[in-house]
Amino acid sequence: MASNCAVRLVIPNHMKIYAARIVAGLVLLTGVAHAQASEPSTSAMVSPKGNTGDTNGSIEPVKPNAPDASTDDSIELDPSSLLPDLPPVPRTNATLVGGTLAKLDRVRDRVVVRVFGGGQMVVLFDPRTVVYRGPKEASITDLREGDRIYLDTILDGNKVFARAIRLTAPHSSGQSQGVVLKYRADRNELTLRDSIAPRPVEVRISSATKVLQGGREVPVSTLVSGALVSISFAPDGSGHDTASEVSILAMPGTQYTFAGEVVHVDLRSGLVVLRSSTDNKMYEVYLSPSTTPDDNLHPGAQITVVTDFDGSRYLARNLTVNP
Repeated sequence: MASNCAVRLVIPNHMKIYAARIVAGLVLLTGVAHAQASEPSTSAMVSPKGNTGDTNGSIEPVKPNAPDASTDDSIELDPSSLLPDLPPVPRTNATLVGGTLAKLDRVRDRVVVRVFGGGQMVVLFDPRTVVYRGPKEASITDLREGDRIYLDTILDGNKVFARAIRLTAPHSSGQSQGVVLKYRADRNELTLRDSIAPRPVEVRISSATKVLQGGREVPVSTLVSGALVSISFAPDGSGHDTASEVSILAMPGTQYTFAGEVVHVDLRSGLVVLRSSTDNKMYEVYLSPSTTPDDNLHPGAQITVVTDFDGSRYLARNLTVNP
């Protein structure tokens, strides 16, 4: 019976009227949309550079123009090109200064060097300074505190400027200067406090080693403790350095007179560094605390100083600033 029964849905009249209105509205909207789609849009009809004779009806979109390469925005400048070039290094005689690098100040562009006698010297550098490691060129970044260095220095006004900085490898052949600590004849071994080495240096004395004093050859026994010497040496292949020549520069208790140009003055430590007019070498002279320095004592001044060598440094007995 259930399959033969028909279900009749009774819809009220007001619902029929509401449904008819919805259908009519949809028909109206469909017609409006069809009319709008059949008409070409205004933006599609306008082509600023279109070809009216084009039959395929395709319209190419307008592409933005590429920026002109000649405009100021497209010019790239290297900021370093705006800086003025540094003047060339003055062509003056350079003074060789050896020491241990105590401090590298890359903010102020300067190095502090511990030189012979325990004093210190401040030397300036800039991009004109050339750094060498052996025969090859290096850079300032290769410098390390404690390195043994030699500087070709010149005076720039009242300041010392490094024209070149040379890094030397330890145990390389060359020259050294220092004070004799002891000489052991039984082992043919000379120990000295090198002027720029942090530890005592030991070199061997052979039968071929020449010992000179005042240009004359003297016995090896002349090498007493406290003598200031200059040594030329070379590796002997067994891990030791053998001296080919030892030159005695000063004996303790001996008086020496120097004349030359002042290179550096440090009144706080009483240090005066001069370049001798006799041999063009650098010498450090210390002023006595009771000494009143001359007002004209400054870098570039010509002086004559009488000193006593006490076995470690030259002490000024009398200092005169020459006119």
